[in-house]
Amino acid sequence: MRTYGAVDFMEIVLHPIEVEVLKALKNKDSVNLEDLVSFTTLSIDQIRRGVEWLKEKRLIETGEESKVLVQLGSAGMECVVKGLPERRLQNLLTKKGVYSLERLKKELEMDEKEFSAALGLAIKKGLVRVVKNKGSVQLEANPSKELITESLIKRLFSQKQVEVINLTPPEKEALNELKTRPNYLLFKEVKRTKIKASSKALTLLEEYLKKSYVDKLTPELITTEKWKTVVFRPYDIESPVPSIYPGKKHPVQDFIDRVREIFLSFGFEEIEGPIILPSFWNFDALFIPQDHPARDMQDTFYLKGLFDKEIKNKAPINLIQSIHENGGNTKSLGWNYKWSLDEAEKMVLRTHTTPITVQYLYKAKPTSAKVFSVDKVFRNENLDNRHLFEFYQYEGIVTGRNVTLRHLIGVLSSFYKELGFEKVKFWPTFFPYTEPSLEAVAYVERLGKWIELCGMGVFRPEVTLPAGVKNPVLAWGGGLERLIMLAYNVEEIRFLYKNSLSWLRGVSYARPKY
Repeated sequence: MRTYGAVDFMEIVLHPIEVEVLKALKNKDSVNLEDLVSFTTLSIDQIRRGVEWLKEKRLIETGEESKVLVQLGSAGMECVVKGLPERRLQNLLTKKGVYSLERLKKELEMDEKEFSAALGLAIKKGLVRVVKNKGSVQLEANPSKELITESLIKRLFSQKQVEVINLTPPEKEALNELKTRPNYLLFKEVKRTKIKASSKALTLLEEYLKKSYVDKLTPELITTEKWKTVVFRPYDIESPVPSIYPGKKHPVQDFIDRVREIFLSFGFEEIEGPIILPSFWNFDALFIPQDHPARDMQDTFYLKGLFDKEIKNKAPINLIQSIHENGGNTKSLGWNYKWSLDEAEKMVLRTHTTPITVQYLYKAKPTSAKVFSVDKVFRNENLDNRHLFEFYQYEGIVTGRNVTLRHLIGVLSSFYKELGFEKVKFWPTFFPYTEPSLEAVAYVERLGKWIELCGMGVFRPEVTLPAGVKNPVLAWGGGLERLIMLAYNVEEIRFLYKNSLSWLRGVSYARPKY
């Protein structure tokens, strides 16, 4: 924040709003912030803005004025209609004459606590007196007189609310009495800002008003060349400006778009597919055996009671069955178990985006292609700082007559370099539907260790031959949130979707270096 302690106050630049505020403060000891609105043509928001600017320039002094207002509560409003309990007691005795305590209490319909208080106040204030008749205690009304508490209630009712400091001494005594009665009064403290201009500010104002400043460069000033003779209002380019938070993409969406841009710039085509699909496409077409742990309820969301009974008419069921059981025509041994159509018909939320790729192969039967997808997948994970039930996965394939694993390494090395990873390497691993299979890892200087990026490999013949694709198919896929957390230095995956406004406003979309 800029300070003006070492700057000659005559060099300080005044904004038109500040000028109007200082003109309103001239010849006044101190003024409330709200009163400045009536002294100027400015709105309350402009007044507040001008006051803050003047405070920063040390041209005004501000203080706080506090006042307490009182108004009737629910019980006080009821007394406006019915009267105070002690007055109601006196009125009944005036009308009926001498009464015993028991009869008086019954006719007033008060509970024990309220009646005792009303009786004590009525006697204390001289509204009633105690008489003895044949050994019994009875009550009799005294001549009526207005109570100061009643006068205060009337005033509060007519004026809605009154500043406590403006009450007369007797009214303040009545106020103290009514304060002890529940719900009779409501108090509200109001604080107001008081403003006073410094002597330097008023001197600066006088000097400023002597000069006929021009605020705008108009077409007329330009065409007539009057701009050469007028004095333009100076601008303080060091003055602080308010923070502005314009609408922008969510960081997750921004990163997804970056991934898309990279693949599209590599000449890839984006493909999409359904979120809900039969187990056949999610598992069986990928040569994942039906007793594989990944297909258990612990990892997969099955849709209860939903089956795709038409899958046998839309896919080569018999071919997939033979490949699973004995390898079929792929020269593979298969998995040597009894394959079940019922299991393949079960509907699931897709656990990865590879079914999109496989369905593309079955439909397009490409001899040469480069396609990718970025979409949501669902897994029955234990929710923690690294896992969610739903997350994004990026996936792609390259197929052609002479493509090899070296080409796949080259594509992903370039992709991760575009994302900012400098040290990337690949080591062997196992996946049910690729052979050979690799895992891409990158070294993150900030963490001081290698982290997993994605799985990759060449689709097995058990996956491609049923689709009618004879050329090699290079494939890869991985979770996107892992990369997003690294890019934005976030340690808790759930934080990405927490929608913290402070983080969303301040997060930088600069391309990171890992």
